[in-house]
Amino acid sequence: MLKNVAAVLLDGVHPFELGVVCEVFGLDRSDEGLPVYDFAVASADGPVLSTHAGFTITAAHGLERLEEADLIAIPAGQAYVNREFPEELIAALHRAVDRGARILSVCSGVFVLGAAGLLDGRSCAVHWKHAQELAIRYPRARVEPDVLYVDDGPVITSAGTAAGIDACLHIVRQAHGTEVANAIARRMVVPPHRDGGQAQFVARPLPRTTCDTVGGVLAWMERHLDEEITVEQLAEKALMSPRTFARRFKEETGTTPYRWLLRQRLLLAQELLEGSTETVDAIAGRAGFGNAAALRHQFLRALGTTPNTYRRTFQGPSRAA
Repeated sequence: MLKNVAAVLLDGVHPFELGVVCEVFGLDRSDEGLPVYDFAVASADGPVLSTHAGFTITAAHGLERLEEADLIAIPAGQAYVNREFPEELIAALHRAVDRGARILSVCSGVFVLGAAGLLDGRSCAVHWKHAQELAIRYPRARVEPDVLYVDDGPVITSAGTAAGIDACLHIVRQAHGTEVANAIARRMVVPPHRDGGQAQFVARPLPRTTCDTVGGVLAWMERHLDEEITVEQLAEKALMSPRTFARRFKEETGTTPYRWLLRQRLLLAQELLEGSTETVDAIAGRAGFGNAAALRHQFLRALGTTPNTYRRTFQGPSRAA
């Protein structure tokens, strides 16, 4: 049973992601018959922490508070993608997992788990803009770049902002059942259940330009999304054998040429559905899917919705009609 929850903070913590954890686990809702958690905020960087919003937070506890927690939550923070993390925190997380506690990350908090080796061999989620960096930095992690959250054993990882709410409610639902999770969701005025596999709606990223050997090929692929492209063709452009190219591509981008190309085509289709009045057939051709049926198939697989429904979501019924 989930009773004891601790949020562990580092300097530069993002207040919203911390607030999500506090809202779900830190409020006394006993007047509604809902569970009350022994909740605390602990610091891994001293008692006074800065936030990226320009104010400070004082934490009453240090890392010793993690030793009794059933769930440890790590909210996002400024520059978590690139910074080093205290060895004492890494050790505390390992002890927690060893004794059966669960670990939750919200957005870039997942980089703490990666540094601790807790993503090795596990599927994980992160905000779409950090997915490629996470895959490159921790190649033994199975990064799911589009989903809202992933529950893999004792480790639960979530994408940005509101996806942290979904992951927290998922944990409550597992511990106390659907009725309790739905009641908390109603108090928060949020959807009671969004499945973790639901897709993030993402902005279209530019090709990674810091790749040592495949950066030029990535740029060429992006300019020719509407054409049939083979690994052999790409390898020839990179002056490599297909096998060497596939290996270097995975090392430098964190994914395969096929998956990278499919993702870019989907992102182009999303961009055109959001901002143009072209038909779905025309968009399918421009994005390299050939026809509307193929685009619809890939859209359903990747985003869990159809192109027309996606267009209505972003353009509204009057423009999409």
